[in-house]
Amino acid sequence: MCQVDEDYRGEVERAAVPSVSKKCVKCKEAPAALVIRAGDAYCRLCFKDFFVHKFKAVLGKNRIIFPGEKVLLAVSGGPSSCSMLRQVQEGLSQKANKKLRFVPGIAYIDEGAAIGQSVEERQRTVAELQAVFQATGFPFYILPLEQVLDLPASVVATNPSPSEQPASAYKAAVGHFVETDGSNNFPTPQEPKKMLLPHVQESHTLQQLLGSVKTLTAREELLNTLRQHLLVHTARTEGYSKLMLGDSCTRLAVKLLTSISLGRGAQLAQDTGFSDSRYGDIILVRPMRDYSAKEIAYYNHLFTVPSVVIPSVDTKTVDKASIQRLTESFVTKLQADFPSTVSTIYRTSEKLQSACMKWSGAERCDRCLLCLCSLDTAVEEPSAFQATLLSDQLSGSKCLRGSAAETLRPNPGRPESPAPTGQCCSSAGGRDCGRPGSDGGCCSSAKLPETTRLKSLLCYSCALTIRDMSTVNHLPQYILSEAQRRQRRSQMREEISEFLLDDGDEGN
Repeated sequence: MCQVDEDYRGEVERAAVPSVSKKCVKCKEAPAALVIRAGDAYCRLCFKDFFVHKFKAVLGKNRIIFPGEKVLLAVSGGPSSCSMLRQVQEGLSQKANKKLRFVPGIAYIDEGAAIGQSVEERQRTVAELQAVFQATGFPFYILPLEQVLDLPASVVATNPSPSEQPASAYKAAVGHFVETDGSNNFPTPQEPKKMLLPHVQESHTLQQLLGSVKTLTAREELLNTLRQHLLVHTARTEGYSKLMLGDSCTRLAVKLLTSISLGRGAQLAQDTGFSDSRYGDIILVRPMRDYSAKEIAYYNHLFTVPSVVIPSVDTKTVDKASIQRLTESFVTKLQADFPSTVSTIYRTSEKLQSACMKWSGAERCDRCLLCLCSLDTAVEEPSAFQATLLSDQLSGSKCLRGSAAETLRPNPGRPESPAPTGQCCSSAGGRDCGRPGSDGGCCSSAKLPETTRLKSLLCYSCALTIRDMSTVNHLPQYILSEAQRRQRRSQMREEISEFLLDDGDEGN
Protein backbone atom coordinates (compact mmCIF):
# COMPACT_ATOMS: atom_id res chain seq x y z
CA MET A 1 0.00 0.00 0.00
CA CYS A 2 1.17 3.54 -0.70
CA GLN A 3 1.74 5.66 2.37
CA VAL A 4 1.91 9.41 2.53
CA ASP A 5 4.93 9.47 4.83
CA GLU A 6 7.00 6.90 2.97
CA ASP A 7 9.98 7.95 0.85
CA TYR A 8 10.42 6.11 -2.46
CA ARG A 9 13.36 8.10 -3.85
CA GLY A 10 15.87 5.39 -3.04
CA GLU A 11 13.77 2.54 -4.41
CA VAL A 12 12.55 3.98 -7.74
CA GLU A 13 15.13 3.56 -10.48
CA ARG A 14 15.34 5.82 -13.51
CA ALA A 15 13.92 4.22 -16.64
CA ALA A 16 16.51 3.51 -19.27
CA VAL A 17 16.18 5.76 -22.31
CA PRO A 18 16.62 3.84 -25.58
CA SER A 19 19.63 5.20 -27.47
CA VAL A 20 20.69 4.89 -31.09
CA SER A 21 23.83 3.19 -32.21
CA LYS A 22 26.91 5.20 -31.36
CA LYS A 23 28.64 4.06 -34.54
CA CYS A 24 27.96 5.06 -38.12
CA VAL A 25 25.89 2.46 -39.99
CA LYS A 26 28.04 2.91 -43.10
CA CYS A 27 31.68 3.00 -42.03
CA LYS A 28 31.09 1.20 -38.68
CA GLU A 29 33.98 3.16 -37.16
CA ALA A 30 33.31 6.87 -36.67
CA PRO A 31 30.80 8.02 -34.04
CA ALA A 32 27.36 8.92 -35.34
CA ALA A 33 26.63 12.63 -35.71
CA LEU A 34 22.95 12.49 -36.74
CA VAL A 35 20.00 10.14 -37.22
CA ILE A 36 17.96 10.52 -40.39
CA ARG A 37 15.51 7.72 -39.69
CA ALA A 38 15.23 5.11 -36.98
CA GLY A 39 18.38 3.03 -37.20
CA ASP A 40 20.03 5.22 -39.87
CA ALA A 41 22.81 6.92 -37.92
CA TYR A 42 25.57 8.55 -39.97
CA CYS A 43 28.85 10.16 -39.15
CA ARG A 44 29.64 13.55 -40.63
CA LEU A 45 31.70 12.38 -43.61
CA CYS A 46 29.46 9.45 -44.53
CA PHE A 47 26.40 11.67 -44.45
CA LYS A 48 28.07 14.13 -46.80
CA ASP A 49 28.96 11.32 -49.23
CA PHE A 50 25.40 10.03 -49.04
CA PHE A 51 23.95 13.50 -49.67
CA VAL A 52 26.25 14.35 -52.59
CA HIS A 53 25.85 10.93 -54.23
CA LYS A 54 22.06 11.21 -54.18
CA PHE A 55 22.19 14.54 -56.04
CA LYS A 56 24.52 13.27 -58.77
CA ALA A 57 22.67 9.98 -59.05
CA VAL A 58 19.30 11.58 -59.80
CA LEU A 59 20.86 13.73 -62.54
CA GLY A 60 22.77 10.80 -64.02
CA LYS A 61 19.78 8.47 -63.94
CA ASN A 62 17.45 10.78 -65.85
CA ARG A 63 20.04 12.10 -68.33
CA ILE A 64 18.05 15.20 -69.18
CA ILE A 65 20.86 17.73 -68.76
CA PHE A 66 23.45 17.25 -71.50
CA PRO A 67 27.11 18.23 -71.11
CA GLY A 68 27.74 21.87 -71.89
CA GLU A 69 24.09 22.89 -71.52
CA LYS A 70 23.24 26.12 -69.76
CA VAL A 71 21.13 25.54 -66.64
CA LEU A 72 19.48 28.33 -64.66
CA LEU A 73 19.21 27.67 -60.91
CA ALA A 74 16.13 29.23 -59.30
CA VAL A 75 17.33 30.20 -55.81
CA SER A 76 14.83 31.70 -53.39
CA GLY A 77 17.24 31.97 -50.45
CA GLY A 78 15.58 29.13 -48.55
CA PRO A 79 17.34 26.01 -47.21
CA SER A 80 16.46 23.71 -50.10
CA SER A 81 17.47 25.99 -52.98
CA CYS A 82 20.66 27.11 -51.19
CA SER A 83 21.57 23.46 -50.59
CA MET A 84 21.00 22.80 -54.31
CA LEU A 85 23.31 25.70 -55.11
CA ARG A 86 26.01 24.21 -52.87
CA GLN A 87 25.70 20.82 -54.59
CA VAL A 88 26.19 22.40 -57.99
CA GLN A 89 29.09 24.49 -56.73
CA GLU A 90 30.91 21.49 -55.27
CA GLY A 91 30.03 19.29 -58.24
CA LEU A 92 31.79 21.72 -60.59
CA SER A 93 34.90 22.10 -58.42
CA GLN A 94 38.21 20.65 -59.56
CA LYS A 95 38.43 18.21 -56.64
CA ALA A 96 35.01 16.67 -57.30
CA ASN A 97 35.01 12.92 -57.88
CA LYS A 98 32.40 12.91 -60.63
CA LYS A 99 32.17 16.43 -61.95
CA LEU A 100 28.99 17.97 -63.25
CA ARG A 101 29.20 19.03 -66.88
CA PHE A 102 26.62 21.78 -67.34
CA VAL A 103 27.05 25.57 -67.27
CA PRO A 104 25.11 27.10 -64.33
CA GLY A 105 23.55 30.48 -63.70
CA ILE A 106 21.51 31.80 -60.78
CA ALA A 107 18.17 33.63 -60.75
CA TYR A 108 16.54 35.19 -57.71
CA ILE A 109 13.12 36.90 -57.73
CA ASP A 110 12.65 39.73 -55.25
CA GLU A 111 9.04 39.54 -54.03
CA GLY A 112 9.29 42.37 -51.52
CA ALA A 113 6.54 44.38 -53.18
CA ALA A 114 4.10 41.46 -52.90
CA ILE A 115 4.43 41.35 -49.10
CA GLY A 116 4.69 45.10 -48.57
CA GLN A 117 8.38 45.37 -47.66
CA SER A 118 10.05 48.75 -47.62
CA VAL A 119 12.86 49.71 -49.99
CA GLU A 120 15.44 49.36 -47.20
CA GLU A 121 14.29 45.85 -46.30
CA ARG A 122 14.40 44.75 -49.93
CA GLN A 123 17.89 46.15 -50.41
CA ARG A 124 19.10 44.44 -47.25
CA THR A 125 17.81 41.06 -48.41
CA VAL A 126 19.27 41.50 -51.88
CA ALA A 127 22.66 42.43 -50.41
CA GLU A 128 22.76 39.24 -48.33
CA LEU A 129 21.90 37.03 -51.29
CA GLN A 130 24.26 38.92 -53.56
CA ALA A 131 27.15 38.05 -51.25
CA VAL A 132 26.16 34.37 -51.41
CA PHE A 133 25.91 34.41 -55.21
CA GLN A 134 29.23 36.20 -55.70
CA ALA A 135 31.01 33.53 -53.64
CA THR A 136 29.99 30.87 -56.17
CA GLY A 137 31.45 32.68 -59.17
CA PHE A 138 28.35 31.92 -61.27
CA PRO A 139 26.51 34.61 -63.26
CA PHE A 140 23.40 35.67 -61.39
CA TYR A 141 20.25 37.64 -62.14
CA ILE A 142 18.31 39.48 -59.43
CA LEU A 143 14.81 40.08 -60.77
CA PRO A 144 12.17 42.24 -59.06
CA LEU A 145 8.75 40.62 -59.35
CA GLU A 146 7.49 43.85 -60.91
CA GLN A 147 9.23 42.84 -64.15
CA VAL A 148 6.45 40.33 -64.73
CA LEU A 149 4.19 43.24 -65.69
CA ASP A 150 6.32 43.96 -68.79
CA LEU A 151 6.74 40.41 -70.13
CA PRO A 152 5.92 39.67 -73.78
CA ALA A 153 2.93 37.54 -74.73
CA SER A 154 5.28 34.83 -75.98
CA VAL A 155 5.79 33.73 -72.34
CA VAL A 156 2.37 32.04 -72.28
CA ALA A 157 2.74 30.61 -75.79
CA THR A 158 4.38 27.18 -75.67
CA ASN A 159 7.40 27.01 -77.94
CA PRO A 160 8.17 23.81 -79.88
CA SER A 161 10.30 21.44 -77.87
CA PRO A 162 13.52 20.10 -79.40
CA SER A 163 13.29 16.73 -81.08
CA GLU A 164 13.77 13.76 -78.77
CA GLN A 165 17.31 12.38 -79.01
CA PRO A 166 18.24 8.68 -78.81
CA ALA A 167 19.88 7.21 -75.73
CA SER A 168 23.25 7.01 -77.46
CA ALA A 169 23.27 10.79 -77.96
CA TYR A 170 24.00 11.39 -74.28
CA LYS A 171 27.10 9.20 -74.29
CA ALA A 172 28.28 10.84 -77.50
CA ALA A 173 27.80 14.28 -75.94
CA VAL A 174 29.81 13.24 -72.88
CA GLY A 175 32.65 11.95 -75.05
CA HIS A 176 32.71 15.12 -77.12
CA PHE A 177 32.66 17.25 -73.97
CA VAL A 178 35.66 15.40 -72.51
CA GLU A 179 37.65 15.56 -75.75
CA THR A 180 37.12 19.30 -76.23
CA ASP A 181 38.02 20.13 -72.61
CA GLY A 182 34.61 21.44 -71.55
CA SER A 183 36.12 23.39 -68.64
CA ASN A 184 36.54 26.32 -71.02
CA ASN A 185 32.76 26.70 -71.21
CA PHE A 186 32.29 27.53 -67.55
CA PRO A 187 31.56 31.14 -66.67
CA THR A 188 34.09 33.49 -65.14
CA PRO A 189 33.37 35.22 -61.83
CA GLN A 190 30.94 38.09 -62.26
CA GLU A 191 31.55 41.63 -61.11
CA PRO A 192 29.24 42.92 -58.36
CA LYS A 193 26.33 44.92 -59.65
CA LYS A 194 23.65 46.88 -57.92
CA MET A 195 20.01 45.94 -58.45
CA LEU A 196 17.84 48.82 -59.57
CA LEU A 197 14.53 48.74 -57.74
CA PRO A 198 11.46 49.24 -59.93
CA HIS A 199 9.47 52.42 -60.03
CA VAL A 200 6.95 53.05 -57.29
CA GLN A 201 4.12 52.96 -59.83
CA GLU A 202 5.07 49.42 -60.90
CA SER A 203 5.10 48.25 -57.29
CA HIS A 204 1.67 49.83 -56.78
CA THR A 205 0.32 48.08 -59.90
CA LEU A 206 1.60 44.72 -58.62
CA GLN A 207 0.03 45.31 -55.22
CA GLN A 208 -3.25 46.17 -56.94
CA LEU A 209 -3.09 42.88 -58.82
CA LEU A 210 -2.50 40.80 -55.70
CA GLY A 211 -4.97 42.89 -53.72
CA SER A 212 -7.73 42.10 -56.22
CA VAL A 213 -7.47 38.42 -55.21
CA LYS A 214 -9.95 37.76 -52.44
CA THR A 215 -8.46 34.63 -50.83
CA LEU A 216 -4.93 33.78 -49.74
CA THR A 217 -5.21 30.43 -51.50
CA ALA A 218 -5.77 32.05 -54.90
CA ARG A 219 -3.16 34.72 -54.16
CA GLU A 220 -0.47 32.08 -53.55
CA GLU A 221 -1.42 30.23 -56.74
CA LEU A 222 -1.32 33.43 -58.81
CA LEU A 223 1.99 34.46 -57.29
CA ASN A 224 3.50 31.06 -58.06
CA THR A 225 2.31 31.32 -61.68
CA LEU A 226 3.76 34.79 -62.15
CA ARG A 227 7.03 33.72 -60.57
CA GLN A 228 7.33 30.80 -62.96
CA HIS A 229 6.58 33.00 -65.98
CA LEU A 230 9.37 35.39 -65.02
CA LEU A 231 11.86 32.55 -64.52
CA VAL A 232 11.02 30.97 -67.88
CA HIS A 233 11.30 34.33 -69.66
CA THR A 234 14.71 34.97 -68.06
CA ALA A 235 15.93 31.52 -69.08
CA ARG A 236 14.86 32.13 -72.68
CA THR A 237 16.34 35.58 -73.01
CA GLU A 238 19.66 34.56 -71.42
CA GLY A 239 20.06 31.39 -73.47
CA TYR A 240 19.36 28.71 -70.83
CA SER A 241 17.60 25.52 -71.87
CA LYS A 242 16.95 24.05 -68.40
CA LEU A 243 15.48 25.60 -65.25
CA MET A 244 16.48 23.87 -62.01
CA LEU A 245 14.06 24.22 -59.07
CA GLY A 246 14.78 23.45 -55.40
CA ASP A 247 11.56 21.66 -54.44
CA SER A 248 12.29 19.10 -51.73
CA CYS A 249 10.49 15.82 -51.08
CA THR A 250 8.56 17.38 -48.19
CA ARG A 251 7.54 20.37 -50.29
CA LEU A 252 6.38 18.17 -53.15
CA ALA A 253 4.35 15.99 -50.76
CA VAL A 254 2.53 19.11 -49.57
CA LYS A 255 2.16 20.29 -53.14
CA LEU A 256 0.66 16.97 -54.22
CA LEU A 257 -2.14 17.09 -51.67
CA THR A 258 -2.65 20.82 -52.25
CA SER A 259 -2.96 20.34 -56.00
CA ILE A 260 -5.58 17.64 -55.53
CA SER A 261 -7.55 19.95 -53.23
CA LEU A 262 -7.36 22.75 -55.80
CA GLY A 263 -8.54 20.58 -58.70
CA ARG A 264 -5.15 20.10 -60.36
CA GLY A 265 -5.33 16.32 -60.47
CA ALA A 266 -4.71 16.24 -64.23
CA GLN A 267 -1.52 18.29 -63.80
CA LEU A 268 0.05 16.37 -60.89
CA ALA A 269 2.66 14.61 -63.01
CA GLN A 270 4.00 17.94 -64.30
CA ASP A 271 3.72 19.78 -60.99
CA THR A 272 5.60 17.15 -58.94
CA GLY A 273 7.67 15.13 -61.42
CA PHE A 274 11.43 15.31 -61.91
CA SER A 275 11.09 17.04 -65.27
CA ASP A 276 8.37 19.31 -66.64
CA SER A 277 8.28 20.13 -70.35
CA ARG A 278 5.08 22.20 -70.46
CA TYR A 279 6.99 25.24 -71.80
CA GLY A 280 8.49 23.32 -74.72
CA ASP A 281 11.98 24.76 -75.16
CA ILE A 282 12.56 25.29 -71.40
CA ILE A 283 12.47 22.15 -69.26
CA LEU A 284 11.94 22.43 -65.52
CA VAL A 285 14.06 20.03 -63.41
CA ARG A 286 13.67 19.17 -59.71
CA PRO A 287 16.87 17.42 -58.52
CA MET A 288 16.10 18.00 -54.81
CA ARG A 289 12.90 15.94 -54.88
CA ASP A 290 14.63 12.95 -53.23
CA TYR A 291 15.65 14.95 -50.14
CA SER A 292 13.43 15.46 -47.13
CA ALA A 293 13.39 18.76 -45.29
CA LYS A 294 15.11 17.04 -42.36
CA GLU A 295 18.04 15.86 -44.46
CA ILE A 296 18.47 19.32 -45.98
CA ALA A 297 18.39 20.98 -42.56
CA TYR A 298 21.04 18.58 -41.22
CA TYR A 299 23.30 19.13 -44.23
CA ASN A 300 23.03 22.92 -44.09
CA HIS A 301 23.79 22.90 -40.35
CA LEU A 302 26.76 20.53 -40.48
CA PHE A 303 28.43 22.15 -43.48
CA THR A 304 27.43 25.78 -42.85
CA VAL A 305 25.41 26.32 -46.02
CA PRO A 306 24.26 29.96 -45.94
CA SER A 307 20.59 30.75 -46.39
CA VAL A 308 18.48 33.88 -45.97
CA VAL A 309 15.18 33.99 -44.10
CA ILE A 310 12.72 35.80 -46.35
CA PRO A 311 9.03 36.23 -45.41
CA SER A 312 6.31 35.20 -47.83
CA VAL A 313 2.63 36.00 -48.28
CA ASP A 314 1.61 33.32 -45.76
CA THR A 315 4.14 34.25 -43.07
CA LYS A 316 2.60 34.55 -39.58
CA THR A 317 -0.77 33.29 -40.77
CA VAL A 318 -2.91 30.69 -39.03
CA ASP A 319 -3.16 27.12 -40.31
CA LYS A 320 -6.59 27.69 -41.82
CA ALA A 321 -5.62 30.87 -43.68
CA SER A 322 -5.23 28.99 -46.99
CA ILE A 323 -5.42 25.49 -48.40
CA GLN A 324 -1.64 25.47 -48.90
CA ARG A 325 -1.01 26.48 -45.30
CA LEU A 326 -3.50 23.96 -43.93
CA THR A 327 -2.06 21.12 -46.01
CA GLU A 328 1.48 21.97 -44.93
CA SER A 329 0.47 21.96 -41.27
CA PHE A 330 -1.35 18.65 -41.71
CA VAL A 331 1.59 16.91 -43.40
CA THR A 332 4.27 18.20 -41.04
CA LYS A 333 2.30 17.29 -37.92
CA LEU A 334 1.50 13.86 -39.30
CA GLN A 335 5.16 13.37 -40.24
CA ALA A 336 6.19 14.07 -36.65
CA ASP A 337 4.09 11.15 -35.38
CA PHE A 338 4.42 8.88 -38.43
CA PRO A 339 7.88 9.34 -40.05
CA SER A 340 6.89 7.52 -43.25
CA THR A 341 4.14 10.01 -44.19
CA VAL A 342 6.17 12.16 -46.58
CA SER A 343 7.91 9.21 -48.23
CA THR A 344 4.57 7.46 -48.82
CA ILE A 345 3.07 10.51 -50.50
CA TYR A 346 6.28 11.02 -52.47
CA ARG A 347 6.28 7.45 -53.80
CA THR A 348 2.72 8.01 -54.99
CA SER A 349 3.80 11.05 -56.99
CA GLU A 350 6.57 9.03 -58.67
CA LYS A 351 3.96 6.74 -60.26
CA LEU A 352 1.98 9.57 -61.85
CA GLN A 353 2.23 10.15 -65.58
CA SER A 354 0.73 12.80 -67.78
CA ALA A 355 -1.96 11.64 -70.17
CA CYS A 356 -0.76 13.96 -72.92
CA MET A 357 2.99 14.46 -72.92
CA LYS A 358 3.46 15.17 -76.61
CA TRP A 359 1.59 17.70 -78.69
CA SER A 360 1.58 19.00 -82.18
CA GLY A 361 1.43 22.55 -83.45
CA ALA A 362 -2.33 22.35 -83.94
CA GLU A 363 -2.87 21.61 -80.24
CA ARG A 364 -1.13 24.65 -78.80
CA CYS A 365 -4.36 26.53 -78.13
CA ASP A 366 -5.66 23.59 -76.08
CA ARG A 367 -3.41 24.58 -73.20
CA CYS A 368 -4.21 26.66 -70.15
CA LEU A 369 -3.48 30.35 -70.51
CA LEU A 370 -1.81 30.60 -67.10
CA CYS A 371 -0.14 27.29 -66.19
CA LEU A 372 0.27 26.07 -69.82
CA CYS A 373 -0.82 22.54 -68.91
CA SER A 374 -3.26 20.65 -71.11
CA LEU A 375 -6.84 21.79 -70.62
CA ASP A 376 -8.85 19.39 -68.48
CA THR A 377 -12.19 21.03 -69.29
CA ALA A 378 -12.93 19.08 -72.49
CA VAL A 379 -14.89 16.33 -70.77
CA GLU A 380 -18.12 14.53 -71.50
CA GLU A 381 -21.50 15.92 -70.51
CA PRO A 382 -22.20 13.72 -67.44
CA SER A 383 -19.16 14.74 -65.38
CA ALA A 384 -18.45 16.51 -62.10
CA PHE A 385 -16.91 19.41 -64.01
CA GLN A 386 -20.02 19.97 -66.13
CA ALA A 387 -22.17 19.75 -63.00
CA THR A 388 -20.05 22.45 -61.38
CA LEU A 389 -20.37 24.67 -64.44
CA LEU A 390 -24.15 24.21 -64.49
CA SER A 391 -24.37 25.09 -60.82
CA ASP A 392 -22.34 28.28 -61.40
CA GLN A 393 -24.53 29.24 -64.35
CA LEU A 394 -27.74 28.71 -62.42
CA SER A 395 -26.40 30.68 -59.46
CA GLY A 396 -25.33 33.52 -61.74
CA SER A 397 -28.65 33.66 -63.58
CA LYS A 398 -30.54 33.64 -60.28
CA CYS A 399 -28.52 36.62 -59.03
CA LEU A 400 -29.07 38.35 -62.37
CA ARG A 401 -32.86 37.88 -62.20
CA GLY A 402 -32.88 39.12 -58.63
CA SER A 403 -30.94 42.20 -59.60
CA ALA A 404 -33.27 42.88 -62.53
CA ALA A 405 -36.37 42.49 -60.38
CA GLU A 406 -34.97 44.90 -57.83
CA THR A 407 -34.23 47.42 -60.55
CA LEU A 408 -37.70 47.14 -62.13
CA ARG A 409 -39.56 47.37 -58.81
CA PRO A 410 -41.37 50.77 -58.76
CA ASN A 411 -40.26 53.24 -56.14
CA PRO A 412 -43.12 55.61 -55.16
CA GLY A 413 -40.74 58.16 -53.72
CA ARG A 414 -38.70 58.50 -56.89
CA PRO A 415 -39.94 59.21 -60.43
CA GLU A 416 -38.92 56.81 -63.15
CA SER A 417 -36.22 58.05 -65.45
CA PRO A 418 -35.88 55.99 -68.62
CA ALA A 419 -32.43 55.23 -69.88
CA PRO A 420 -31.18 57.33 -72.78
CA THR A 421 -31.57 55.90 -76.23
CA GLY A 422 -28.63 53.77 -77.27
CA GLN A 423 -27.22 53.54 -73.77
CA CYS A 424 -27.74 50.78 -71.22
CA CYS A 425 -28.52 51.93 -67.71
CA SER A 426 -26.18 49.20 -66.42
CA SER A 427 -23.25 51.27 -67.59
CA ALA A 428 -24.04 53.80 -64.89
CA GLY A 429 -25.53 51.80 -62.07
CA GLY A 430 -23.96 48.42 -62.74
CA ARG A 431 -27.37 46.66 -62.88
CA ASP A 432 -29.46 44.95 -65.51
CA CYS A 433 -31.71 47.49 -67.26
CA GLY A 434 -34.24 44.87 -68.27
CA ARG A 435 -34.36 45.99 -71.88
CA PRO A 436 -34.27 43.00 -74.25
CA GLY A 437 -31.15 42.42 -76.26
CA SER A 438 -30.41 40.20 -79.20
CA ASP A 439 -30.26 37.09 -77.05
CA GLY A 440 -33.42 37.85 -75.06
CA GLY A 441 -31.61 39.18 -72.01
CA CYS A 442 -30.43 42.61 -70.97
CA CYS A 443 -29.09 44.86 -73.70
CA SER A 444 -25.67 44.65 -72.04
CA SER A 445 -25.71 40.88 -71.61
CA ALA A 446 -24.56 40.38 -75.18
CA LYS A 447 -21.13 41.34 -73.91
CA LEU A 448 -19.92 38.50 -71.76
CA PRO A 449 -17.97 39.53 -68.67
CA GLU A 450 -14.18 39.45 -69.00
CA THR A 451 -13.95 36.74 -66.32
CA THR A 452 -16.35 34.47 -68.23
CA ARG A 453 -14.46 34.83 -71.50
CA LEU A 454 -11.15 34.22 -69.76
CA LYS A 455 -12.36 31.05 -68.03
CA SER A 456 -12.82 29.30 -71.38
CA LEU A 457 -9.04 29.48 -71.86
CA LEU A 458 -8.13 28.15 -68.42
CA CYS A 459 -7.91 24.77 -66.77
CA TYR A 460 -10.25 24.03 -63.89
CA SER A 461 -7.80 25.06 -61.14
CA CYS A 462 -6.70 28.30 -62.79
CA ALA A 463 -10.36 29.16 -63.44
CA LEU A 464 -10.96 28.91 -59.69
CA THR A 465 -8.06 31.31 -59.12
CA ILE A 466 -9.50 33.83 -61.57
CA ARG A 467 -12.95 33.44 -60.04
CA ASP A 468 -11.55 34.65 -56.72
CA MET A 469 -10.42 37.91 -58.33
CA SER A 470 -12.62 40.98 -58.06
CA THR A 471 -11.56 42.03 -61.57
CA VAL A 472 -9.29 40.64 -64.26
CA ASN A 473 -8.32 44.09 -65.51
CA HIS A 474 -5.35 44.11 -63.14
CA LEU A 475 -3.80 41.03 -64.78
CA PRO A 476 -0.52 41.67 -66.64
CA GLN A 477 -0.97 42.87 -70.19
CA TYR A 478 0.81 39.89 -71.73
CA ILE A 479 -1.87 37.55 -70.33
CA LEU A 480 -4.74 39.69 -71.57
CA SER A 481 -3.11 40.10 -75.00
CA GLU A 482 -2.62 36.36 -75.42
CA ALA A 483 -6.22 35.78 -74.30
CA GLN A 484 -7.50 38.15 -76.98
CA ARG A 485 -5.33 36.48 -79.60
CA ARG A 486 -6.63 33.02 -78.71
CA GLN A 487 -10.22 34.22 -78.71
CA ARG A 488 -9.85 35.82 -82.14
CA ARG A 489 -8.24 32.66 -83.44
CA SER A 490 -11.03 30.51 -82.02
CA GLN A 491 -13.67 32.80 -83.53
CA MET A 492 -11.95 32.70 -86.90
CA ARG A 493 -11.82 28.90 -86.76
CA GLU A 494 -15.55 28.75 -86.10
CA GLU A 495 -16.24 31.02 -89.06
CA ILE A 496 -14.29 28.83 -91.49
CA SER A 497 -15.16 25.49 -89.86
CA GLU A 498 -17.40 24.55 -92.82
CA PHE A 499 -14.42 24.72 -95.17
CA LEU A 500 -11.95 22.76 -93.00
CA LEU A 501 -11.18 19.13 -93.74
CA ASP A 502 -11.39 16.57 -90.96
CA ASP A 503 -8.61 14.11 -90.33
CA GLY A 504 -10.68 11.36 -91.98
CA ASP A 505 -11.15 13.41 -95.17
CA GLU A 506 -7.45 13.88 -95.86
CA GLY A 507 -7.13 10.55 -97.67
CA ASN A 508 -10.08 11.21 -100.02
